[in-house]
Amino acid sequence: MHEMSIAMSVIEAVVDKARQEGGGKVTGIELVVGRLAGVQTESLRFCFDAATRDTLAEGAELTIEEREGQGRCEACGAEFPVSSFYAKCPSCGEFRVKIESGEELSVRSFTME
Repeated sequence: MHEMSIAMSVIEAVVDKARQEGGGKVTGIELVVGRLAGVQTESLRFCFDAATRDTLAEGAELTIEEREGQGRCEACGAEFPVSSFYAKCPSCGEFRVKIESGEELSVRSFTME
């Protein structure tokens, strides 16, 4: 389950930044996760509590914004939602689709005392 390593990496980065800023306890973390990022958000939520144990982020509230995938056809320029990396353009039928968004996995913000 790679969601545990993701959760631990997020917590480590947030706690390090909180220490640099001279803050105390981390009370909330907001993530952005694209639907094409290969991350199971429910598994990530489950792992989050274990990853925060005995850290400055223990008990922090996790908020996850899930982003839909968005593609652009390299043949005709049409933009449209995608649910996989192998998408067909609904306008021209080509499979030359560049993924524009949906692969994100980032910390948008965190709050601390």
